[in-house]
Amino acid sequence: MPTVRSMTLRAVVASSLTALALVAVQAPAASARAEAADENPWLTERVLNMAHSGGELEAPTNTMYAFKRAVALGSDMIELDVQSTKDKKLVVLHNATLDETTNGTGKVVARPWRQVKKYDAAHWFVKGEGTTHDADPAAYKLRGARDGKRKIEGYRPSDFRVPLLREVLAEFPGVPINIEIKGTADDDAVSFLRTGELLAALLNRLDRTDVSVTSFNDAALADFHERAPQIGLALGRTALAAYFLGGTKPMEGTVALQVPVTFSGLTVMSRSFVEKAHADGYAVHVWFSGSAPDTAKTYNAMLTMCAEGLMPARPRVFERILDKRDIERPGDPGVDPCA
Repeated sequence: MPTVRSMTLRAVVASSLTALALVAVQAPAASARAEAADENPWLTERVLNMAHSGGELEAPTNTMYAFKRAVALGSDMIELDVQSTKDKKLVVLHNATLDETTNGTGKVVARPWRQVKKYDAAHWFVKGEGTTHDADPAAYKLRGARDGKRKIEGYRPSDFRVPLLREVLAEFPGVPINIEIKGTADDDAVSFLRTGELLAALLNRLDRTDVSVTSFNDAALADFHERAPQIGLALGRTALAAYFLGGTKPMEGTVALQVPVTFSGLTVMSRSFVEKAHADGYAVHVWFSGSAPDTAKTYNAMLTMCAEGLMPARPRVFERILDKRDIERPGDPGVDPCA
């Protein structure tokens, strides 16, 4: 069930507006946030525990089980990925194929939903390691939960399959969600555009604006914005690089910069980068996923850099840090970690 904090968060987050370009004055991070907050409500939503794929080192990635668990332990926001099936259903899955995380095989786009939903999305999960195919068979503690052969208290067999995006949105009406548009391959622009079009249609129909949308494919993100301009965006890979390296202004509708800690040997996350983003009117959300260790040490270091949210693969670990340090949260006063 959503926590009181997460219910408050949706009430606070309104439709994301186009970021305001401020005068080029170096202001302290908190001041810059305050000046831009009227234009971009995501700047006031901090500090967010944005469970990455539901917390893929603590629970099977992108499953309803992971999302329910993350929200129950206190996560403020869910981060997830979407692909589309042969019959144009939006499913929550990172990879283009079923092979990596389920006991199924083949491309998702080549399978109808009635087939995709049969598979076990916890099949290759090992606690603390995430998705792995070479562990001892005894380490796969959640195998069998999908078909009911193994009972997990408080959860249903369907919580262990690939979920539909609309199911996740319905299950968490009070929890903001970050959605990444995926495709079949980096060079298959058509697949990204297809999924983005389906996503815009769904969000328009549901009238959900407490979401943010991103994609590594900039064209798909721009097309999505044309179809659903009320939804806030986080920059795609090329646009983010252009902003980081040359200060190129992001596309209209951008409300957040979702950045790795490092990329290709370059350090991306720094206090000065966050201050610039705030001065330009953008929130900063940090992802790890190979760019830095998903550890308490990393999480503590990122907090001091003033980001609005972190996307941990270990949301329980991050939640404990936030609680121990009494860090401010959406709807809850507390310590400003970068004051």
